[in-house]
Amino acid sequence: MNNRIDFKRLNHVHICIPKGKEDEAREFYAGVLGLKEIPKPASLMANGGLWYEIADIELHLGIEAEMPRSRRHSAFEISDVATARKLLENRVQITEEPEIPGRTRFGFIDPFGNKIELLQMLD
Repeated sequence: MNNRIDFKRLNHVHICIPKGKEDEAREFYAGVLGLKEIPKPASLMANGGLWYEIADIELHLGIEAEMPRSRRHSAFEISDVATARKLLENRVQITEEPEIPGRTRFGFIDPFGNKIELLQMLD
C-alpha cells in the first residue's frame, strides 16, 4: 500500500460568476482572452456556468450567489507577458504583483471580481 497521493496534473480551475452573466462571461473569456469554450457535461447543464480550455487544463466558470472579494486567484503561465499586458491594458485594470525571481507577472480582475494572474517564467 502506498502512503502518498500520486498527483498527475492540474485538471481544472473553478472560478465563479453571478447568475445570468454567461453572455457577459463569453464576451470576456472568449472575446477578450480568446479562450475556446468547451461543452459542459449534460449532467451539469442545469447548474449554469461555462467551461473553457486553457492549454492542457480546463477553466470552469460556476454560478455563485455572492461574489466576495478575496486574494484567492488563478495563475496561468503564458509565453509572452508583454504582449498579454498590451492586449489587456485598455480592457481591464492591471495590478502589479510583487517581484518573484525567475518570473515576470501581473494580475487583473475579471468583470466578475475574480483575480487572475498571468506569468512568464524567465530563462
